[in-house]
Amino acid sequence: MALLLRLLPLALALALGPAATLAGPAKSPYQLVLQHSRLRGRQHGPNVCAVQKLIGTNKKYFTNCKQWYQRKICGKSTVISYECCPGYEKVPGEKGCPAALPLSNLYETLGVVGSTTTQLYTDRTEKLRPEMEGPGSFTIFAPSNEAWASLPAEVLDSLVSNVNIELLNALRYHMVNRRVLTDELKHGMALTSMYQNSDIQIHHYPNGIVTVNCARLLKADHHATNGVVHLIDKVISTVTNNIQQIIEIEDTFETLRAAVAASGLNTLLEGDGQFTLLAPTNEAFEKIPAETLNRILGDPEALRDLLNNHILKSAMCAEAIVAGMSVETLEGTTLEVGCSGDMLTINGKAIISNKDILATNGVIHYIDELLIPDSAKTLFELATESDVSTAVDLFRQAGLGTHLSGNERVTLLAPLNSVFKDGTPNIDARTKNLLLNHLIKEQLASKYLYHGQTLNTLGGKKLRVFVYRNSLCIENSCIAAHDKRGRYGTLFTMDRMLTPPMGTVMDVLKGDNRFSMLVAAIQSAGLTEMLNREGVYTVFAPTNEAFQAMPPGQLNKLLGNAKELANILKYHIGDEILVSGGIGSLVRLKSLQGDKLEVSSKNNVVNVNKEPVAEADIMATNGVVYAISNVLQPPDTDTDADFSHVDAGNVVPSMLLTSRLMGALFTSSKVELESSLCLHSIRPQERGDELADSALEIFKQASAYSRAARTSVKLAPVYQRLLERMKH
Repeated sequence: MALLLRLLPLALALALGPAATLAGPAKSPYQLVLQHSRLRGRQHGPNVCAVQKLIGTNKKYFTNCKQWYQRKICGKSTVISYECCPGYEKVPGEKGCPAALPLSNLYETLGVVGSTTTQLYTDRTEKLRPEMEGPGSFTIFAPSNEAWASLPAEVLDSLVSNVNIELLNALRYHMVNRRVLTDELKHGMALTSMYQNSDIQIHHYPNGIVTVNCARLLKADHHATNGVVHLIDKVISTVTNNIQQIIEIEDTFETLRAAVAASGLNTLLEGDGQFTLLAPTNEAFEKIPAETLNRILGDPEALRDLLNNHILKSAMCAEAIVAGMSVETLEGTTLEVGCSGDMLTINGKAIISNKDILATNGVIHYIDELLIPDSAKTLFELATESDVSTAVDLFRQAGLGTHLSGNERVTLLAPLNSVFKDGTPNIDARTKNLLLNHLIKEQLASKYLYHGQTLNTLGGKKLRVFVYRNSLCIENSCIAAHDKRGRYGTLFTMDRMLTPPMGTVMDVLKGDNRFSMLVAAIQSAGLTEMLNREGVYTVFAPTNEAFQAMPPGQLNKLLGNAKELANILKYHIGDEILVSGGIGSLVRLKSLQGDKLEVSSKNNVVNVNKEPVAEADIMATNGVVYAISNVLQPPDTDTDADFSHVDAGNVVPSMLLTSRLMGALFTSSKVELESSLCLHSIRPQERGDELADSALEIFKQASAYSRAARTSVKLAPVYQRLLERMKH
């Protein structure tokens, strides 16, 4: 046992050791991209890297997985070439690049990596070559030959005309007095150069791009006996001004300068940190309407949001953009930054006119168009730019535009333009009131809405919130896009016009001629009071045609048995509110009868128990009504037309009842029908099961007819004739 205890730590070490070794330290993004390039080039031999070269240029990039398959850099096509990975060289007659480059001093290594111009200028100085060849440990960010050639002639002339001061200082600024490899180059760090201890800004991006004062690292980690060489694509220069100081000295930023001062952001822009300022020029401010500009400049909160929307949280050099990426501003908005050839784009627009102006605390890109965030816009501006412009025009025509452009805290429920593809409603008092009911009295955010919440509208209505698994609805209308939160108002894009509830379920049914038989059946079954109370019901309401389409025997059985009638009607009533926008592919809705209804939606058609709904989302204060063209049968209901077991005394009066109902529906004039069934005059005293219409009187007399049938065989011929009549 003692031996076992002594061996246990050793066993654990052996078990855990290899796993820990395999995990190793995390690789930097640059190393991961280089590793991917090695994998793509390994078929050509050891230490071969695949690189993407922009067609028509000498620009090359180590490739990541996404770029490898897209074969594009900044939207431009590339070709794949294969070359030795950094630190390796070819051997005649051998495959790939099997030999490591021989170690020599920094000066000699410059020639090996393709920076012979740097080597040449080093020779021209008196002090630098001996230093590069001597003892020590240095890092040099060496500009490529193309980088030196691209310098403006006047800049190059000033350097070479005074080699022991200007040129020497420029070269020393590219050097660090210690060895720094790429795994130490962290995003946002500063290295102290060998020229007056001036800082060199390093940025290491997730896509593997590394920049040095916004110059891209081309080939890295070339070891020398006295240091390391990194090849870069630009000649870098010292940076002395912060972002605020650059704004103050540039004439093109006159309006921006005044806006920054008014907002108090000058403290941020002259402080420590690493930011990207997308600096709007005077021209950018002149492009927006004077009314909008004056409103924002006069509103400190909107102005601050506007300026913060032009500041990125970290420095972003142009060379780091090789494809589209999302970046977040200080205001909280996400911008899509991309590139098209040599041009940078913001949200798909090439609005950057000057790029990579370095500051001690970040980088500036000049832009010729303002990036106004939603938080600085009015509701009118938000809606005009969205797919709800038709609804906004309706508000304007109705004289309600001030609600969308003022400082009133509201939420606009704006239907999509596609809702009005068949035309817009005429502007009258009813339409104006409907539009007011699309304005909520407070500024909301959809993420804080909850099921059953009540919202008050400017039109005086109370609207309910329904939360479903995949949708968020307000009454019959569901939110179709993300919120747009403006300065004072919020825009909810809705999938249809809102229809506020106009009464209880019973009010809705009584007010629609299509449901007169259903109303009579509900009253007979004693369900009227329930459907007039507060509650949450989904009612699948059979129309008169649905009842008339039933086989005569089945209809007779249904109407002659109050208990069965109530059971069938309860099967048509769900125990929660389910609007069409919340249905999804399939919902099993529990009915008041106990069984579940299968409700589905496909191609904007709602089905219940696989039968299409004639009309959806008739809203009531205590539920929602769907008009259906058939009477639903519970799963355990016998739907066969075999009534041999039914007492004839109960059958005959029920058939007489059905006959009289149909007579009332089809032979009466419109005035008589309305008078008989009271369809358009809903009075409080009628809310209950005591009805004053002739339809219910027929139901009440059913039992009396039944007793008479048991004592008289004379009714049998009458019943037979009635049955024959109903078949036609």
